[in-house]
Amino acid sequence: MEQQTFPQELADTLVGVQRLIRRRLRAGLTVPRLRGAEVELLRLVETRPGIGVSEAAKELHLAGNSVSTLVNQLAKEGYLLRETDPADRRAARLLLTEAAETRLRAWQQRRAALVGRHLARLDEADREALRAALPALRKLAVTLHEEAEES
Repeated sequence: MEQQTFPQELADTLVGVQRLIRRRLRAGLTVPRLRGAEVELLRLVETRPGIGVSEAAKELHLAGNSVSTLVNQLAKEGYLLRETDPADRRAARLLLTEAAETRLRAWQQRRAALVGRHLARLDEADREALRAALPALRKLAVTLHEEAEES
C-alpha cells in the first residue's frame, strides 16, 4: 500500500465496515430503526447521564437546535427523559429511559455477536493484526476528536 493512498484506503475501509455492520443489524429489527444521530445521542447520554442539550450538541458537533429536535423526537418515542437542572432551571439534563437502555443493550449484543461471527471466520494472524491495531485506531479517534474541538 502506497503512503499516499493509505489515508484514503484506511478511511474507506473503516466507513465500509461501519456501513456493513449497520445494514446487517438493521435487517433483524422488529422496531422502527433509529437514525445515526439518534443512536449517537442515546449512546452519549448512556455514557454521560445528565448531560445538557448544549453540551451534547458540542460533543456531537451538531447545532443546538438539531440536538433539541433529536431530544424531542427521542422523548416522544420514550427513549429520553428531560429533567430540569437544579442549578439552572432553564436547562435540561438528559437521561435514558429503561426502554432506551434495553434497546441499546440489545443492539450492542447483536453487534458484538455479528462482528464476533465474522472475526471467527478470519485466521488467527488476521485477528491478532486487528487486535494489535486497536490502540492506534483509538489514538486516531482521539486526534480527530481533538481537532474537531479546536475548530
